[in-house]
Amino acid sequence: MSPEDGPRASRLSVSGPTTAPWLDILKTCLLWTALPAAAAAVFSLLGPGIAGAASVAAGWAMIALFFGISLLVGHVVGRSNPSGAIGMFAVTYAIKVVGFAAILLIFGVPEWLERPWFAFTALGAVVMWQAAEIFAYSRTRQLIFSEAPNGPDNSVKGAPGGS
Repeated sequence: MSPEDGPRASRLSVSGPTTAPWLDILKTCLLWTALPAAAAAVFSLLGPGIAGAASVAAGWAMIALFFGISLLVGHVVGRSNPSGAIGMFAVTYAIKVVGFAAILLIFGVPEWLERPWFAFTALGAVVMWQAAEIFAYSRTRQLIFSEAPNGPDNSVKGAPGGS
């Protein structure tokens, strides 16, 4: 009986690169940031009340939206052009910075916003989001070299024994 015949054999598969990891990274980032933000919102009810909780929610939502857009763009572009996803991140980043700045200038700061609660939540969410993104990305498998055969005899040109 070979190891491949064991009870786990049906669950094993050939190892390969992670296909389109962006949605899994987004889920991890949302989880890692939403839980502390929810706790902060509950805690803020003891101080500034509903305005504080709304400020925490707004700070978290702004960060989740800002970084989430990039991961969604990476997912959409990465499915058809995996190597183009990183380039689209840069383009998306520039558009987001201009867009968020325009929204801030057009609408201004709402009167109900508790600035310290908003700012500390946004700062904490950025730090946690980046940590979650690094953690989740480090768990993906990236294809560094092609495992495809180079010729009919699977030899590499120029290598000893190759053509």
